[in-house]
Amino acid sequence: TYTLSLTGLVGSETALSYDQVVGEFETHKRVATLDCEEGWGVTLLWEGVLVRDLLDHAGILPDAKIVIFRSVDGYSTSLLLDYLYENDIMLAHKMNEVVLPAELGFPFQVVAEGKWGYKWIKWVDEIEVSDDELYEGYWESRGFSDNANLDQPFLDQS
Repeated sequence: TYTLSLTGLVGSETALSYDQVVGEFETHKRVATLDCEEGWGVTLLWEGVLVRDLLDHAGILPDAKIVIFRSVDGYSTSLLLDYLYENDIMLAHKMNEVVLPAELGFPFQVVAEGKWGYKWIKWVDEIEVSDDELYEGYWESRGFSDNANLDQPFLDQS
């Protein structure tokens, strides 16, 4: 049975079922383009819940700076908390009106607009709120930029 765990610097660590996430939180739709580091991109209609709504449900503690996303296959990446809130970043469960198929991210994929594709983590099963601004996810620990802004190189230039 799937659960989405909300952990770390939250008032109450929480485990939500797929049905709770898609049924108890407001759903949003947005057209967004995923730009891959390999040179291709795809524009789709995404549908899901705002990460901010999930975090507000768990209650963010004052020292929180980043959000670490983990997937069922061991992949992880992080995004700044401010970025998530300022950009209404979505945890999608549908694309083009179809529930995400397993090979494309079911149950949830982060729609990280303005970021390179490696920040669009699929198969999300944990969202951890943290103060560790030096956290490096899978690709970041291999030299990819933690920032991942589309207007900057994805390989860390420092």
